Amino acid sequence: MNLGLDDKVALVCGASRGLGRAIAEELAAEGASLAVCSRDRERLEAAAAELGPEVLAVPADLAVPGEPTRVVEATLQRLGRLDVLVANTGGPPAGTHETLSLDDWDRATALLLRSTVELATAALPAMKERRWGRILAVTSVAVKQPVDNLILSNSLRAAVTGFAKTLAREVAPHGITVNTILPGYTATERVTELNRANAEREGVDPAEIQARLEASIPLGRLAEPEELAALAAFLASERAAYITGGAFAVDGGWLRGLL
Repeated sequence: MNLGLDDKVALVCGASRGLGRAIAEELAAEGASLAVCSRDRERLEAAAAELGPEVLAVPADLAVPGEPTRVVEATLQRLGRLDVLVANTGGPPAGTHETLSLDDWDRATALLLRSTVELATAALPAMKERRWGRILAVTSVAVKQPVDNLILSNSLRAAVTGFAKTLAREVAPHGITVNTILPGYTATERVTELNRANAEREGVDPAEIQARLEASIPLGRLAEPEELAALAAFLASERAAYITGGAFAVDGGWLRGLL
């Protein structure tokens, strides 16, 4: 299937590792020109070099106001356009309402919600001018089925989903689609970190937490990042021009709800 991405420019956030890295690799394989960003300069530059000699690496902390705009502007200045925006960041700390402070909420809001809003705000004028664009936000299955001990992620990724759904209707007349991708339990460092946190909270071995996760998934295993990246590439493509406002889970059947 020709996805029509070989003349497009994509900005993938959180691309030094995990899901963002996998999405960047998939878009590069489809011929898209890339800009990537991450807080970890050293790791980002190494990832960019592996993705290709022309990949633009823009180190940035998206939780800092102004940084998302700077990343988009750098992409436009160096690559001349921006067709595909993948808003993706690491997750906030695990915890419950009693264990997290208001400062934790402020930091998580800046990381998850504000960064997505600012990225979209900066990217939309160029997309509207070309009357073509794709905005993808990587959230979590927690927006449909909250996960214990992840109150920050449950709350704020749901807010991102509401923003994306509303924005999709507003920008559709300009030829721009907006969708969210909901990763389930995936073989990434983030899941390993959460397993450790849950194991410490329960006083058990992380291997027991991992086994429980796998048992809760109908397909019986965690996803590989590349499996989510394949969906991202399709939603970013010409072939997905009539798909907008959607929230698509990649979860091996873990979600129990009908919608």
